[in-house]
Amino acid sequence: MTPEIINLIFPNPLPTPSEIEAKYPPRQLPEGAKVTRVAPSPTGFMHIGGIYAGLLSERIAHQSGGKFYLRIEDTDQKRKVDGAVELISNSLGRYGIHADEGVDKNGHDFGSYGPYTQSQRKDIYQAYVKDFLEKGLAYPCFCAAEDLDIMRKIQEKTSVRPGYYGKYAKCRNLTDEQILENLKAGKPFVIRFKSNGDNNKRMMIKDLIKGDLALPENDIDIVIMKSDGLPTYHFAHLIDDHLMGTTHVTRGDEWVSSVPLHIQLFASRGWKAPKYAHFAPLQKSDNGNKRKLSKRHDPEANIMYFWEKGYPENALIEYLLNLINASFEDWRRNNPDKNAFDFPVNFNKISNAAGALFDFVKLNSISKDVVAAMSAEQVFEAVLKWAKEYNPAFATRLEDNRDYVTKILNIERNIGKKSRKDLTKWEDVESDIAYFFDDLFQPNPALLSPISATDVRAIADEFMAAYHDTDDKDTWFAHIKSIAERHGFATDMKVHKENPSAFKGNVSDVAKVLRVLTTGRDKTPDLYQIMQILGVDRIKRRLSAW
Repeated sequence: MTPEIINLIFPNPLPTPSEIEAKYPPRQLPEGAKVTRVAPSPTGFMHIGGIYAGLLSERIAHQSGGKFYLRIEDTDQKRKVDGAVELISNSLGRYGIHADEGVDKNGHDFGSYGPYTQSQRKDIYQAYVKDFLEKGLAYPCFCAAEDLDIMRKIQEKTSVRPGYYGKYAKCRNLTDEQILENLKAGKPFVIRFKSNGDNNKRMMIKDLIKGDLALPENDIDIVIMKSDGLPTYHFAHLIDDHLMGTTHVTRGDEWVSSVPLHIQLFASRGWKAPKYAHFAPLQKSDNGNKRKLSKRHDPEANIMYFWEKGYPENALIEYLLNLINASFEDWRRNNPDKNAFDFPVNFNKISNAAGALFDFVKLNSISKDVVAAMSAEQVFEAVLKWAKEYNPAFATRLEDNRDYVTKILNIERNIGKKSRKDLTKWEDVESDIAYFFDDLFQPNPALLSPISATDVRAIADEFMAAYHDTDDKDTWFAHIKSIAERHGFATDMKVHKENPSAFKGNVSDVAKVLRVLTTGRDKTPDLYQIMQILGVDRIKRRLSAW
């Protein structure tokens, strides 16, 4: 291709590839160290799968003594949303997925291999596109959208594989004179890669998760530079991963079919391609069938869903590590006090089967374990932080009653394996503790059925007459048992079970009366501790009110 053509395509000065390479020297890292990246698009939506991919990439890099960086892939400017970069940075940071290099929440670079935002690397990409043209690896394509549409319809009608290749690559063999004529006429164009692949041949690829794959060579002359001068994803990926020294690319398996193209692009420059690891996307059960978790249909696809619900960050991380490798659960059992990030993540232990099913039952179970291991003070601070963002009125209540609420949260806490596990997420706390506040307490006498009103009144009166908040738990329970015995309730559960007709019920029914009258609920944590916190005056008011 003549210099005149190239100068018409790129009239402004550009750096040479050698000048660019000098600014991106090879990384000096220990042997075996991996360099990975997470590269989301700033579309204003952070998919839970992006956190999954980021976590996997970060662990692979840092456990090897390598580097993990954040790159913003914004070459599709039409999809860019204001504030999206801040969302991406905050999302990763919130879950402890810290990049060594990349873009911070304000869009500022940190690290020596930037810019890390693709739209700021336009001259770099164009320098390499120019070099591709000079080396005969690319050509300008003047096909209009209408031309491509007609081509697609012909291919569909004749049952031919779709794409711009072979005889369908109409601009591939334009003469220099034809190209010059089109350029001088101001005809819009893109730049296409000139593929030397043969789709009838297979290439063997070693995927670090899926294993050996035999995929057809790429013969599509893909667009590498769009009409706006920005590169396509495929070309930007080539240049950035080379210059930034990426050694391992971890991404969803929807990109498997692109691997032959990417390897071909690297080979065309004589560069070493990174190793690829493709994981199956997170799935959801839908009417008995599995499907990909969708940002259009599934609220849990959006990472902000978990913020709004108040799932503890480390609960979600532990759940995702469990999806990455099922042995995490055994590791956690054997290492209850270790940080989840100490769990060794390896590509060869990641399932290459269909995508993991996102299971809220499992997530909730893990979240309960995580909350149970926290101190009351830690839970309080986490709930307060959440409430300030999502429930300001509740945040005010918490701040006005710090000591009281901390005592409430400390019920049945820090007692080993028997620590309470009824709290799942911060959104639930307000309703869980509502009965401790008189303005939120809701009596529910219907829960007392079938115990007679006469027995309810007698139990309440007798308990109230002799209750002292200085009583220890044994004395407190002995008082309840004596009331049960006086009113025909069995004090021994086994005796009641053997001869139920001989009693009105058992001692647990008597306790239930007190529980319902003081909390409005028939299931609560330890009633003795609840009464200690409610206090004598409040308990007597509630028992009398019945």
